[in-house]
Amino acid sequence: MDTNLKNVYLSYGALVTPLGNTVEENFAALQEGKSGIKKYTNSGFTNENWPLAKIEQISENRFDTLLRASFIELNQKVPRTIINSSNTLVIISTTKANIDVFPNDTFESGIEILKNELGVVNEPIIVSNACISGVVAINLAADYIRSEKFKDVIVIGIDVISDFVVYGFQSLYAISEQAAKPFDKERTGITLGEGVAIVLLSSEKRNSEFSVKYLNGSSSNDANHISGPSRTGEGLVRSIQKTLVRSHINKDQIDFISAHGTGTIYNDEMESIAFDRLTLNSKPINSLKGYFGHTLGAAGVIETIVCLLSMEHNLIFKSLGYSSIGTSKILNLITDTSQTQVNIVLKTASGFGGGNASLILIKD
Repeated sequence: MDTNLKNVYLSYGALVTPLGNTVEENFAALQEGKSGIKKYTNSGFTNENWPLAKIEQISENRFDTLLRASFIELNQKVPRTIINSSNTLVIISTTKANIDVFPNDTFESGIEILKNELGVVNEPIIVSNACISGVVAINLAADYIRSEKFKDVIVIGIDVISDFVVYGFQSLYAISEQAAKPFDKERTGITLGEGVAIVLLSSEKRNSEFSVKYLNGSSSNDANHISGPSRTGEGLVRSIQKTLVRSHINKDQIDFISAHGTGTIYNDEMESIAFDRLTLNSKPINSLKGYFGHTLGAAGVIETIVCLLSMEHNLIFKSLGYSSIGTSKILNLITDTSQTQVNIVLKTASGFGGGNASLILIKD
């Protein structure tokens, strides 16, 4: 076990969601308990009116437009000397990318925009591993820095709502007719969302923005089913256990858990079992799907930025949509946004294919 791992620092890059076009705008909306979810008429395969967390300012070519929109804040928060450096890598976390061009390469346009318009030097890497993509991408970025292959890694989590995605989840009977209610006894499924989030991982602390230390992370696969999670939570348990060991953190030191919490019957139940098995169920826990919807490949990065906001402001956000526990194991769901000391955060993610991932951040 290596106890002398190189420091990795994580800081803000950009955040564009239905709640705002910057980190600051999203923070203000979260404090007010606002949701980006609303019903859209004729959004289903047979003209159902599904609730969605959609960015209404974007119409055509949604993926490329959203990616470009994130550059405005990115250029303010991350110096061009870093963005355009040969010592900087860009990792894109997405499940479908520019699905509008399917069956052509859905990743090609995003890569070209990064190279030609943002001036990225190195060939970007794509991480597409269902809903754990964002957390996996951050873990991969840290590995690149610790291997000394790069000094900085920019992680971009981005996905957009499309008929392809909506109809796909509808075919699985996974979409709820109401806004997502993660872990609640009245939950009936997910609410799809879209957005782009960017974080910067660096070998040195950047003084211009609030940053935290990334300690470690891991991923696992429960090998249970293509879309159904393990009923025992085995994969998530193994990932969290490995992350705790690698981070040299005792579970009692964790101040807060940012869970995946999709609002589906089986995912939330699996997470509750996993947290209970690890005796972490008394820790303050939330899901952010009631604010942003489920943003798929962007979710892990969006939610990591909210973890940074919690650490910067010592503020934990209520689990929007939650009222009363609907899982077999009792969890300490946050019901009111409140001030508390937040020094160490555990972020988890779970997804299709049995994937699970986790990471731990600590205030420096």
